[in-house]
Amino acid sequence: MAGLQRWGVTTTMVGREDEQAKLVAFVKSATGQALVLRGEAGVGKSSLLSHAAALAEQEGHAVIRAAGVEAESALPYAGLHQFLHPLLADVARLDDGTRAVFDAVFGGMQGDPPSVMTLGIAVLGLLALGAAQRPLLLVLDDGQWLDDASADVCGFVGRRLAGSPVKLLVAVRTDLTSRFDTAALPELPVAALADEDAARLLDHRYPKLGRQVRRTVLDQAQGNPLALLELPAHFAGRSGDLPAEELIGRDGAPLPRRLQRLFGTRIAALDERVRTELLMGALDGAGTPSGTDAVPGTRYGMRDADAAVAAGLLDIEVVTGHFVFRHPLVRSAVVQMATPNQRRAAHLALAQVHRENLERRATHLAAATVDPDEDVAGVLEAAAESATRRGGALAAVAWLTRAAELSENHAGRSRRLADAAFVAAHAARLGQAHRLVQAGLAPGSTESTASVLAAGYQALYQDGDVRSTHRQVSAAIETLRDARTAAGSAEPEEVLTRLVILLLAISQYSGDRATWESTHELLASMGDLVTERVRLYSGTWSDVTRHGADWAEPVRQAAANLPDLEPWDVSRHATAAYHLDILSHYRPHLQRVVDRELETGAMATGMVMLHQIMLDQMAVGEWAEAEETGQRGLALATERGHHLFAAQSRAYLAQLAALRGQVGRARDLQAEADAWARPRGLGFLTQVADSAGATAALSSGDYETAYLYAIGITQPGTFRPYAYQASRTLLDLVEAAQHTGRVEQARAHALAARDAGLPSVSPRLGLITYGALAMTAENEREAVEMFGRAESHPDAARFPFELARIRLAHGIRVRHVQGLAAARQYLVPAAEAFERLGAVGWAERARAELRATGAPPRASTLKPASLTWQERRIADLAAGGLTNKEIGERMHLSPRTVSSHLYRVFPKLGITARAALRDALSRTEALSRTDVAQV
Repeated sequence: MAGLQRWGVTTTMVGREDEQAKLVAFVKSATGQALVLRGEAGVGKSSLLSHAAALAEQEGHAVIRAAGVEAESALPYAGLHQFLHPLLADVARLDDGTRAVFDAVFGGMQGDPPSVMTLGIAVLGLLALGAAQRPLLLVLDDGQWLDDASADVCGFVGRRLAGSPVKLLVAVRTDLTSRFDTAALPELPVAALADEDAARLLDHRYPKLGRQVRRTVLDQAQGNPLALLELPAHFAGRSGDLPAEELIGRDGAPLPRRLQRLFGTRIAALDERVRTELLMGALDGAGTPSGTDAVPGTRYGMRDADAAVAAGLLDIEVVTGHFVFRHPLVRSAVVQMATPNQRRAAHLALAQVHRENLERRATHLAAATVDPDEDVAGVLEAAAESATRRGGALAAVAWLTRAAELSENHAGRSRRLADAAFVAAHAARLGQAHRLVQAGLAPGSTESTASVLAAGYQALYQDGDVRSTHRQVSAAIETLRDARTAAGSAEPEEVLTRLVILLLAISQYSGDRATWESTHELLASMGDLVTERVRLYSGTWSDVTRHGADWAEPVRQAAANLPDLEPWDVSRHATAAYHLDILSHYRPHLQRVVDRELETGAMATGMVMLHQIMLDQMAVGEWAEAEETGQRGLALATERGHHLFAAQSRAYLAQLAALRGQVGRARDLQAEADAWARPRGLGFLTQVADSAGATAALSSGDYETAYLYAIGITQPGTFRPYAYQASRTLLDLVEAAQHTGRVEQARAHALAARDAGLPSVSPRLGLITYGALAMTAENEREAVEMFGRAESHPDAARFPFELARIRLAHGIRVRHVQGLAAARQYLVPAAEAFERLGAVGWAERARAELRATGAPPRASTLKPASLTWQERRIADLAAGGLTNKEIGERMHLSPRTVSSHLYRVFPKLGITARAALRDALSRTEALSRTDVAQV
């Protein structure tokens, strides 16, 4: 291939007929698509990109170019900024929500950093605007060095270009891993030139080359165009034919590494000032060829480097006049040729250049600093905090670890390693968290409070161990408490607060009165060492019936400041909001950030957020969406070995199946969750399992079983302390008691809810308390008043299932007291709500009551959910025994996307396992044939 200018004008191409033909078809295709060129360094990928770009411009396309740069691979969205910078003027034409996405990513204003999906959709919208007048080609070189966040967005966009006037062309090296390896984009391998084409290229560029040198160059180059063009220059000014050993050696090193050595000999011949300029540029990602340094001021600009141009190391970019590295191997050679002291000096100078850019400055300071330096460690901590709040928990762990290495004393080092371990634990890197804690131990020490913290999270998330973990964490808190008291300090320290919050989480999962009382006793002994935030969690997570009423307003107010909180604090506040039934105030933020946390942030916290989103979806009646969220959470927890979260997902899915009348599935999931949780003393989960059992039994009309499950949670007439399902199952116990003739117990329980002040605790508890009082009312005056309070409750519509149950009970009572016609005004909306929700058992009961009033029979609107074409195709392939990876390869989808589709398919088909797919699909086909026959 002639001409290796990266983005410059190329000369006539030698060989590559097949690749050229495929690129012509790619550029001239009537629809948008993506293509990845993959080959070794110097094989000619850049020339092919330039060829495609030139062809696209001839065809009337607009072309935007970008390049991955190794020095920027840790800077989130640096690559995406290159691509989008020429289009950002069009952002003003987008809707407010989409503009906010770009503002959050590129720093125009404060906002929640979006997930890959959210940002990808926004990018697609911006590209559509940019391609409104003429087709658009995006060209990315050195994709292996694109930062992960940008690469993920490019992969998302690339898979969704069909039908658009936008194309994406990417080049990556085969010897380096990248996010494009798993992006599921079509690929075009770029191999070495055939022997004949290699000889033609060499003769075209060096027609007077000596015979021996020509033979040696062809032998050494192995068809690599860069080697064919660069090796002859090694002989400039020499006479005669030289042996091969004097070229670049025959030591078995890969060709790119030997070419790098060749560039090294040229670099060594430059004076020190020029070498320093090259080093500054290489370490800062400067010198990327044409059009790819489109964001002014983001990289160092090399100066006075004409000698490097003469040496064939740099080119002068045609458009901008900037110095650019001739090839990435030149940049690598510059860095490797420099001494450690030279590299550190260059990094220090670059830190000053980027003093206004926190992350770039931190990157260079971290590399420039050898000895402990508290100022530098502080900058790294600030960068870590910024990364965490932007969904970069994994990056934050690296910042904090380096900050610990630069700490000036053991206390600072231990604190920063403890912080890194804490973030790693929430990022589901429990093994890494343990190693970081061990690294932070004092010489000769075997345990620290930070190690108790890391071990506690591991024992809780992975094993569900609440018994021994509660003892260990309590002991660590007592030790810190006593030390702080002895020092005369009333200020809480971060590690103490973290231990206390972990103790609260352990106590919550235990659901045990003695455990909670021990926790509260310990907190009471700590005085001012307990923060207000801890008191909020303690009050709402423990026993909302007794301690929750005073916290509703603070939790509501905190929802306005969620972007300022760390992700784990957001999820903790959201847990409090769930117990107070105001989780809907938090859900918009949770949905904006959950994907971000699951991708590069606090993954364990992200899984908790999925649970919270699912619970709110269940509460407001979005049951199909809740099923998808729950299945996603279960898959993630299982994959990561977080058995506690997996059991919790199964318990919530059991509750959802019970609500939908999927009794068999509910009982299977209930049994799985209960079998894991009960031996471990996880009362929080066993209560959810018992609640699912009660709801499933009610759905199928088995009221005796429902009553037995309900009293397993709490006895009639009382709300068992620290049993968080006790108040939530109020209607279940009352309804089951009434239908089994236990009228006194039902009434006693309703009165206990009123006397406990449940209406002042949360809107949902107010709604069901009035409903329970109405259902058990001993006279019509009270019944009318309580039904009226329930149905006119200002938040009643937020809880459609509970409201429909109350209306059903109201209709039944009115039918017996006032007659058939009067009952219909309550029974009709109840039946419609149940059908809209998909609550099969309750819908049938409401229809039966309507029939009893003489209303004409109406066919149920409940039908099995239909599969989309893609879901059906994936289901067929899975039923045929293909793995998710194999399905993804056939359909050009990622295995994760295939998994997500299957999790949507299972509930639509009423199954829980892959093995049941074939039978379920057969039943669906039979039903479809029946429907057609009836038509």
